[in-house]
Amino acid sequence: MDRTQGQSGRDEQAAGGPGTPSPASASAAAPASTGQAPAPSGPAGPARVVTLTAGDFTLTVNPVDGSEIEPLRPGTERGRPAKRDAAARAVRDAAARPPVLPGPPISARPLLARGEELERLVRLLGRGRSVRLTGPSGSGRSALLDAVAVRCAGLAPDGVVRISGYGHQQPGELLHALYATVYDAPRERPERDDLLARVRDIGAVVLLDDLEMGGSALDELLRATPECAYLLAATPDTKAPSDDSHVEEVFLTGLGREDCVALLEAGLGRPLTDEETAWAGDLRFASEGLPLRFVQAAAMLRQRDELNHSDEDDDEEEPGVFEERPRDSAVVPLPTLAEGAAPAELLASRVSESARAALRIACALGGELPHHAHLPALVGDTHADTAVAELLDCGLLTPVGTRYRLAAGVARQLEDVGYGDTASEEARTAARHYAWWTGHASVVPERVGREADAVLAALAGADVVAAAVLARTAAPAFAASLHWEAWERVLRSGAEAARKAGEVAEQAYFHHELGVLALCEGRVDRARAELETSIGLRGALADKRGTVAGRRALALVVDREVAGAAASPPLRLEAPAAATEAVTAATPVTPATPAAPAGRTDAVTKAVPAAKPAPALRSGPGAAPRVDPAAVTRVAPVTPALPVSSEAVTRMTPVVPVSRGSEPPTTLSEVFEDAFPPAPRPAPPAAPVPAAAPARPAGRQGRRRQVLLAAAGALTVVALGTVVSLAMSSSDTEPPADGPAVSSTPTSAAPTTVQQNSGNDPAEEPPVTAPSEGGATPGASAAAPSPGRTPGRTPSRRPSSTPSNSPRPGTPSTAPTATEPTPTATETGEATPTATAPTGPGTATATSPTTAP
Repeated sequence: MDRTQGQSGRDEQAAGGPGTPSPASASAAAPASTGQAPAPSGPAGPARVVTLTAGDFTLTVNPVDGSEIEPLRPGTERGRPAKRDAAARAVRDAAARPPVLPGPPISARPLLARGEELERLVRLLGRGRSVRLTGPSGSGRSALLDAVAVRCAGLAPDGVVRISGYGHQQPGELLHALYATVYDAPRERPERDDLLARVRDIGAVVLLDDLEMGGSALDELLRATPECAYLLAATPDTKAPSDDSHVEEVFLTGLGREDCVALLEAGLGRPLTDEETAWAGDLRFASEGLPLRFVQAAAMLRQRDELNHSDEDDDEEEPGVFEERPRDSAVVPLPTLAEGAAPAELLASRVSESARAALRIACALGGELPHHAHLPALVGDTHADTAVAELLDCGLLTPVGTRYRLAAGVARQLEDVGYGDTASEEARTAARHYAWWTGHASVVPERVGREADAVLAALAGADVVAAAVLARTAAPAFAASLHWEAWERVLRSGAEAARKAGEVAEQAYFHHELGVLALCEGRVDRARAELETSIGLRGALADKRGTVAGRRALALVVDREVAGAAASPPLRLEAPAAATEAVTAATPVTPATPAAPAGRTDAVTKAVPAAKPAPALRSGPGAAPRVDPAAVTRVAPVTPALPVSSEAVTRMTPVVPVSRGSEPPTTLSEVFEDAFPPAPRPAPPAAPVPAAAPARPAGRQGRRRQVLLAAAGALTVVALGTVVSLAMSSSDTEPPADGPAVSSTPTSAAPTTVQQNSGNDPAEEPPVTAPSEGGATPGASAAAPSPGRTPGRTPSRRPSSTPSNSPRPGTPSTAPTATEPTPTATETGEATPTATAPTGPGTATATSPTTAP
């Protein structure tokens, strides 16, 4: 292959075209003036098996059977790597720059009207401040970064580090690139904690070109490297940094009229004519003074001069027989302003055919131009590698990291004129070429890593078969070159292409590699999902070796899960120790009314739920029973102060209410005080009651208290009966011995006798049937009506001042003192004597036994 400048043996091997020299001869012919670092020779074997250290694992990248991962063996742990010295950093920086192109050297472009910005940037970086250099595409940001790198060479202890941020939206890969540049740690990719600990000690001036991230992602990058001063070159549409980042802003504007003319003359190599000067002024107004437009304008004027044969030597010569282009006597005019604002079409029409073929390939790959060593094989011309220098001199290409791509706006302009019509065919050709090249044993993984963007672009535009083959061969190279962001992208694209193509074995391989990658990066859940998918696919294919490798990796995932669970156990909501058994304290409340209606549904709690209910007070056989107010306690609702989980079960323990004191009543006055409480008082507001101790179970003292309460109720009934008897016997006259006993009233209403229980008799049991609606008074009760007779009227409560000994004439009826025996059903099943209260002193009462059914 005929070349004008020496190339490294590595690049010559990568070309793979006809006439490629042997590796030994190419390495011997490479001069030292190329500025490129010597590449390590690749392994002589047919497959590139590379062993890496990824955190706590040893990763063996095997292109044939898939990657194998295992824990680090004892004694093989690496210590902290050392930093590179100045000479090693210079070699590394040269390898990070775009390669030297074959062909005539390109003249350097002057940096005009940027002196003030240059001094400000150097001053801020010298103070340790980070600066964001903002300017539109084509404003000369990369040229200004080159000048800053020269001025800041000895400013920081770790020198100047150049990193390309093109295509990076997260700071992870940028931190790994910074670590690999400063530290001498080949074949090692530390885990995140070790990475953050090591980059924290880096003190360098970092020139980050083509920045595409901002906000929180940029803040994370700046926080991880507090000892570094950053110069961030970005376009205005890039997300701005946050207010807390304290990043200075420097804006690049367009050039002035005189600076535009000076830049145009430097590119043209001669002074401008008056017509060209006026044209340059109009172009400066249309393009806002962007330096890129005047680089392209200088290329158009050079092409115009070649077409017009303005050189004096060309005027004296006659056209030869072997001249490719016939001489044209017509004069080519100056480009229009529209052509000057969008010059890609005009410039592309005047370059060589190999350069136009390279432009079609770049349009098919999304603007990415392959390395110049690949163009002879892709274009089919042995001299196609010189097309890159030709396009760069015309301003159609711009450097990005270690490669070149189309300048801003050029791809769109070329696609409008038909350069993208053959994009699918060009992408398929590039994918097949890269599939052969990346799988070749003589190509080192670092060289494939530098070509990652072009490989990924070819993978995206190729058909499913070519994409699956390319992903299968490129994935191990990306893994070995520690370019793991590209490794993950190519694995996902390859898995999708293999699924569409129906290649189950290749699909299983891609899922296995994705699981290994996720395990190395600490994403355990993702690793389990990918490895289980791979094991299932390989099990269907009866691939025993692949299944065993997948199960080994899955065992490491299980170990990581167990270790993570032991380090940070899951949170469990448990009830506090004091609230394991919630106790509700009953607050005695004095009822305002004697008794509640039968249909009311108030929350009433019995004082002693385990004992027999307290006896009900009755005034007669037909009266409604009353519940003793002392035996009824209202419980205020208790609202929990804190939410308790569903697992915490609160056991409610009833507490026996305490009346007044802790000791049982011993005197009759205390009994009457409990039976007849004073006037009702308003209940105090409910205060939060602290958790009390559980109530003691009812033992001998509880039974004794129940007996005393029952005795108090019986004494109350006896006292009430005595009072009623004394009130009824206050008359002065004696009733006749043989006649019925009547009680007279001074009113015109007929007196009615009332049946009363004797004060010495026990209270009756409540009837089985429902009681009547009316309430009973302690002093009197209505007599039970007899069949065929009208019940008597209620006697007046006002006593008569002149009682009479005999009933008045005209009294309709009197009630007999003796009642006939009536069978009453009781629950005990025993004979209960029933007696009627006497209506007066000396009146005999008849008693009859009541039998239970």
